Amino acid sequence: MVISQTPYRVSFAGGGTDLPAFFEQQFGAVLSVALNKHMYVTISPRFDPSTRVAYSKTEVAEEVSDVQHTIAREALRMLGLGPHIEITTIGDVPAGTGLGSSSTVAVGLLNALYAYKGQVCSRSKLAKLSCEIEVDRLRKPIGYQDQYAAAFGGINYMRFNPDHSVEVEPVPCRHEVAEELERRILLFYTAQQRSADEILKKQTEGTADRMEVLLAMRDLADSMRHVLSGEGDLDEFARLLHQGWELKRSLGFGISNPLVDDWYGKALAAGAQGGKLLGAGGGGFLLIMAPPERHEAIRHALDRPRELEFGLDPLGSRIIFISEH
Repeated sequence: MVISQTPYRVSFAGGGTDLPAFFEQQFGAVLSVALNKHMYVTISPRFDPSTRVAYSKTEVAEEVSDVQHTIAREALRMLGLGPHIEITTIGDVPAGTGLGSSSTVAVGLLNALYAYKGQVCSRSKLAKLSCEIEVDRLRKPIGYQDQYAAAFGGINYMRFNPDHSVEVEPVPCRHEVAEELERRILLFYTAQQRSADEILKKQTEGTADRMEVLLAMRDLADSMRHVLSGEGDLDEFARLLHQGWELKRSLGFGISNPLVDDWYGKALAAGAQGGKLLGAGGGGFLLIMAPPERHEAIRHALDRPRELEFGLDPLGSRIIFISEH
């Protein structure tokens, strides 16, 4: 048996510029951080000549081509594995909440399958192959940031080039600044799960008409990483975070909704400095940044929604257990 542990991600700025529709014309850039919430993937041998995959449902397929879990099917095909194999995925947070869950599954699954074969796969290769599965094989209208965030971990500035190469640059953030960042951020669950595909499809189709806004969002990622890596002025970081959310909302595409706008307005009135809806938009987790002494007032103003503890994970996808039996 093999078990992999792979972090979800929180994107601070530049989301949307990691779509091929944008970075094939102008380089894209995203500032993101790996979250200390994880997807666990287990791989084990199966006695029966079939493939069993357990996630939100359980399926058993006689042929790999009949596996309905699309990422699992393509990963098995890519590595030439199955049948006689069992896959289980267990996540700390539900899918469709803006934390990059599908790409986290892809990276964690590939990492575990390579280990199951007795092979080591580099972080960059894990991310690249995950993009190949989701974007090239499954034709999902998604970007490239989630795969690289899950594979590398930590706080990164990622640059997406027109030739489809990706540069991952760790942000040199002082330990005390990272700790203060963790203390200032709140993650509220909107209780609205959604598929990002439709929003991202609209954004892909509308990229050419919104290049000016997207360029500003891309450049904001660079500004925010320099703020974070210098003296670590988190008040300025929060101001830029708010600016980025206003830019993202201006794109349209159903990125925000009345509930999110209401919560965000109430949070600002209660002392928040900035924030954003995570992921492509439409639902999921709302990130709010505020001095810790204002947190209780913000919770009260929002009627105490469910929270997810925010913490940084310095590591990317890793193998945490291997047994030969």
